[in-house]
Formats: sequence, structure tokens, C-alpha cells
Amino acid sequence: MSAADAASTAGAPNGAAVLNVLVTGGSGASGVAVAGALRRAGHRVFTSGSDPARIEAAAAKAGDGVTPLVCDLADLAAVHSLRETLAAAAGRMDAVIHLVGGWRGAQGIADQSDADWDFLQRGAITTLRNVSRVFFDDLAASGTGRFAMVSSTAVSKPTAAAASYVAAKAAAETWTMAMADGFSRSAPSTGGSSAAPAGAAVVFVVKALVDADLRRQHPERMFPGATDVEDLGAAVVGLFSRPAPELNGRRLLLAP
Repeated sequence: MSAADAASTAGAPNGAAVLNVLVTGGSGASGVAVAGALRRAGHRVFTSGSDPARIEAAAAKAGDGVTPLVCDLADLAAVHSLRETLAAAAGRMDAVIHLVGGWRGAQGIADQSDADWDFLQRGAITTLRNVSRVFFDDLAASGTGRFAMVSSTAVSKPTAAAASYVAAKAAAETWTMAMADGFSRSAPSTGGSSAAPAGAAVVFVVKALVDADLRRQHPERMFPGATDVEDLGAAVVGLFSRPAPELNGRRLLLAP
């Protein structure tokens, strides 16, 4: 399905507003779950990934009407091109759900490698910086602008073995909180005082994410403390039913 076809699909149930939502990192299990939940809620959903075959397969799994797009989010010029494609197909984006990440660990501090740091910086920080810079004005101009990322409980209790991973997640969280300040500052001034922001930037915090396929592959494991990706999808949909001032700048713990 083309982006133009997706933009003309049926509206949200119960007369709710139909929003244009971009799910980055849409090839993984969390991307499939979030895109599917948003589509079932009636929104126009676009997913992005760097591998054409994977993002197309993931979009098909998420459900009819989810439009896959290929983009290297670590390439700023490519992200600008992605925005132009989306604008031509559907207009301004109302939300970006950023699910790009990755994991690298070590034994301790001394063996944290530069290669692992480069991988984590590219996936967790560079992609988020690029996407937020390119789409911030769209989200700020939308009456229901939302930006969300997924972080880890380990940020609050870092370990030596996960030093690079936690540092990258912490940097991504800090950038997202700066976006929240940007949304507050972009609110129009009325009567000499700033109005409440219409946009919100939030961080979902999980210990780990688990999906049905992972449970089937490891029936012996209980995955204690892990959050199911379907619960993440429901939480993302719920962002649009809460006022921005209640959400902006918050870390939202998703307990199982």
C-alpha cells in the first residue's frame, strides 16, 4: 500500500481525531505492536526501518493500512527526505514514537569497547536527535503533538557491565526532556502568559520488553518484570487521550 493510500483510510472509532503517526524502529516486535495498536485505534500509521524486507514484513504483520518506509535515521539528510515523503502523502505528522535502540554489554568498565559505544550512540542518540530535530516543528504545531521513546529502569540504577548502554539511554532521555522544555516554550502566549503546551515529550521506562514469539521460543523462562509489547502499544495509544500538560516531560513506568 502506498503512503497516499494509507492517508485515505477510514477514521478513528467513536469520532476521535485521526492522527498521522510515525513509528521509527518499526521492524522489531515493539514496532509491530505499537503500529498495530495505533492502526486499530484508527490512526494513519507509517513505520520506518533501514532494511526494506524487514520493514515491509513488519508492517504487514502490524495490520492492513500500516505504511512501511525505508530510512537510515542516523543520516540527517535521509530523515529530511523522509519528512518530505510523509508531508506529500499525508501532511504534517502529529506524533513520532521512537523505538530505535539496541543492546551492548560487557563484563565491567574496563572492557567497554569503542565499537559498542559507537553502535549505541548511533542507535540510541543520533537517530533520536535527527528525528526530533526534523519533526519537532510539526509536532509543536499539531494540536495533539506527541513524541515518545522507550528507556530502561537501569538508567536509575546503572551497572558497570551495562555502562555504555545506560549512558546512551540516559543521553537519549535527557534530549527528550529538553524536547519537553521546547514544547513548553513553543506554546502561544495569551494575555501576557504562556498557554499550556499542546505537545508532549515522554519517556516510557521498562525493565525489558517481551513478545509472544519470544515467549514461545523460551517456554522455560518467566521474564520477571518484563513489559509485554502489547502493553506498550496500549500505552502509546493512551497518550492521545490525556492532556499534554499531564504528560510533557514525564517518565512513565510501564510495570508488567
